[in-house]
Amino acid sequence: MTKIMTAPAAVRFALPALVIGAVGIAFSPIFVRLSELGPTATAFHRAFLAFPLLWGWFALAERGPSPAATPARLTRREVWLLIAAGVSFAGDLAVWHWSLQFTTVANATLLSNLTPIFVTFVAWAWFKERITPKFLFGLALAMAGVLVMVRASFFVGTRQVWGDLLGITTATFYAAYLLAIKVLRATLSTLRIMTWSTAVCAVCLLPLALLFGEAIVAETLAGWLILFGIAWVSHVGGQGSIAYALAHLPASFSSVALLVQPATAALLAWVILGEGMSPLQAAGGAVVLAGIVLARLASQNDR
Repeated sequence: MTKIMTAPAAVRFALPALVIGAVGIAFSPIFVRLSELGPTATAFHRAFLAFPLLWGWFALAERGPSPAATPARLTRREVWLLIAAGVSFAGDLAVWHWSLQFTTVANATLLSNLTPIFVTFVAWAWFKERITPKFLFGLALAMAGVLVMVRASFFVGTRQVWGDLLGITTATFYAAYLLAIKVLRATLSTLRIMTWSTAVCAVCLLPLALLFGEAIVAETLAGWLILFGIAWVSHVGGQGSIAYALAHLPASFSSVALLVQPATAALLAWVILGEGMSPLQAAGGAVVLAGIVLARLASQNDR
């Protein structure tokens, strides 16, 4: 089986792609809050509307002068990993979109980004990645910043606690998704992974939306624009950039760098939705970024 080689130029673009992807995803909770449809139906359209764009892009790439160096036929292992990625991402979207109905954008997004706790452990046990004390300190610093930001907007109440618990559950689904993508990118192109995992995701979410009795069709043009925004900006742009970056960065570092997302989401929620961001939240965001930088330096020194 041919393994995709990592070019020096691709490595240089990996970190910017990861940051761009995290910012693209940061817009997704805003789209969910503004959507005319229910949380699961909005998640379905995120995958359903993204699929044609991904499929067309993938088809053009395969017929171009430099097609992806991947086999035409998928192995059984790759098929199962693509299904696992799609199912995991469907669970991530469904649970997270519901958490946004019960808690603030900052809390839902921050708690869903507890993913590094799960990813770092699995990366050490499964991928045999070396976890240095310096990296662990960067991770701890980043997570401390997350806790500071969560505490600043944490309100005691059954509804709030339920939403926060759903946010934490989201992190487990997203960790499984990131790890499946990490394995698949060793042999498959980003576009192929995104295309087929997105199809699986949509197939999983449609029956869930119907089961919950949610409307599937938006009633206004603005409603459709929001759905296309979450599909094309957050899913195709955001998730696509992250999938690309994961091929060239350690899984444990990538999961920490994605903490740029909650800080950006909190800022967007303040500007667009009027969910204020206190000085303590801003300080927490700065601590998160400091942890990311430290983790990045540790990863570079390990290579």
